Amino acid sequence: MAVYKVQVSTGQGALAGTFDTISITLVGIDGESPKHLLDQYGLDFQPGLVQEYEVPSERALGPIVLIRLHKEPYSVFPESMWYCNTLRVTSPEGDTYQFPFYRWIQGYCTVELVESTAQIPSDDSHYLLQKYRHEELVLQQERYRWKEYIPGTPWCADIDSALTAEVNIQYSFPKASAFFGRGSAAVLESKLKGFLDRPYSWEMLTDIPKIFWFYHSPVSEYVTEHWKEDAFFGYQYLNGFNPVLIRKCSALPENFPVTQEMVAGSLGESTSLREELQLSQRPDPESPIVLPSDSDWLWTLAKTWVHSSEFHLHEVTSHLLRAHLLAEVFSVAIQRQLPMCHPLYKLLIPHIRFSIHINVLARTFLISSGGVFDRAIATGRPGLAELLRKGLENLTYTTLCLPDDIQERGVSSLQNYYYRDNGLKIWAAIESFVSGIVGIYYQTSLSVQSDHELQAWVGEIFTKGFLDRQASGVPSALGTAAELTKYLTMVIFTCSAYHAAVNSGQFELAVFMPNYPSSMRKPPPQNKANVTLKEFLDTIPEMNTTRLILSVLWVLRNEDQDMRPLGTYPEEHFTEHGPKQLMAAFQDRLAEISREIEERNQSLALSYNYMYPPNIENSTAI
Repeated sequence: MAVYKVQVSTGQGALAGTFDTISITLVGIDGESPKHLLDQYGLDFQPGLVQEYEVPSERALGPIVLIRLHKEPYSVFPESMWYCNTLRVTSPEGDTYQFPFYRWIQGYCTVELVESTAQIPSDDSHYLLQKYRHEELVLQQERYRWKEYIPGTPWCADIDSALTAEVNIQYSFPKASAFFGRGSAAVLESKLKGFLDRPYSWEMLTDIPKIFWFYHSPVSEYVTEHWKEDAFFGYQYLNGFNPVLIRKCSALPENFPVTQEMVAGSLGESTSLREELQLSQRPDPESPIVLPSDSDWLWTLAKTWVHSSEFHLHEVTSHLLRAHLLAEVFSVAIQRQLPMCHPLYKLLIPHIRFSIHINVLARTFLISSGGVFDRAIATGRPGLAELLRKGLENLTYTTLCLPDDIQERGVSSLQNYYYRDNGLKIWAAIESFVSGIVGIYYQTSLSVQSDHELQAWVGEIFTKGFLDRQASGVPSALGTAAELTKYLTMVIFTCSAYHAAVNSGQFELAVFMPNYPSSMRKPPPQNKANVTLKEFLDTIPEMNTTRLILSVLWVLRNEDQDMRPLGTYPEEHFTEHGPKQLMAAFQDRLAEISREIEERNQSLALSYNYMYPPNIENSTAI
């Protein structure tokens, strides 16, 4: 008789435990144990509990390769889901086998878990492990399915899984779920009372900060004081919440009828229009070129129109498309094509946490018919679809890879571009970490090329996410370790640092609404007549629209108790020594980058913290 010790860990969430009966079967290369009930005559599988059991077998099983968990009814209790963290099995000889899971088990079923050692397909020589990899992916591909793309509409994955759409939304992500589900929204609305149903223009600019009287930050106060200044207007294209548009203009467009003489008074010494100004405008008698020398509120209104236009490009292309929808494409392809034992699954799973979930919420409350886009944003839902279509047509692999993007936009030597400075450091840190992981599991280019699971993942992203568009430059297959390292770095950077850069500053830069209005109620000026403050206030959004859009941006501030900063890995998917060493080195480098940013920020009038590692979430989770 051989006796194995089994340790079972249940998740911490309030509803992670179950009253169902849990049994286990151990499977080794020399046989398997009888199904054994895990029961210590109590509430064994309650939130946060770690329980130990003895599992007998008539004979030694050899190395344990997988285990089966059997979830079955118990007495009169209704079925309840169970979030299983990990299991650990210790053999009579003292050998230990780890089984990380970190998933929900729903319904009465049998689930198989493979031993934790990360393996690419060619490493799994045992027929049971090969069978497990195949069956896991078949199940996942049934659970996660792609929605057929209809030209002109936002593409997306069809999440047909109660595990994602119900469990994560209701139990695992309280902040955004509670807000969009009207939980914390009720609390917020009580604070905003007086602005809820007022479709009226603001009477005074000084009234606008009162809408969020309970929130102040150094940035929001700076915006309120400096929003009209030209220097701050330009600064935000470097280090605001959309720092990815600015590019070097090597030649003035032919349809840009501005001369050096027109703007000479606004340029600094030893500068010229050809060297300093980057704009594009179609000449038209009813589309005047507004200059800083024109009347104060006319010039302010022109800049406000630019920022309002940028608001839409930011929310749809920079934010929704490049951060959220791409993260979802990566996530669904990972779930469909990479089994849990694959080293790239273990590497990437922390960086797609809640990405599908937050997009389900966005589709339900923000971009649905009658949602926030229809109610508070000028393009509405139809315009959203058109902007997404155009954005996807112009999205390239170069754009997604920060070092290449910086070179392509010609901004490598631009001064005071902190998004670039921080971002390149973080990109390099991720790349070094990823390169180490790739080096452990892929010794040759052939090992990359022959990993059919990896190639299926990359191919599905190209086909479903980029619609087989060769012009995008996005690879449909990978041939070398260097190519794989770059691709994985792009995925992690997009889901973490890039999302932080375009998400985290939205509220504090837009809370003083005239700085970034979500809509404009009058057309742009058709002549250069003086504009009054009242005319300006009658053009920017009214009170209730301001309240609605700022309420959403307030939720997206990324200040969540459940936040996991970049480089933190509380769930132990990798159990081997090598990856753990690389994680520690990655964390050390991020800490070093943080200190460098802190030192630089001390000399700045306005600190740039949107790509400060402690403020960067591991995944696109909000």
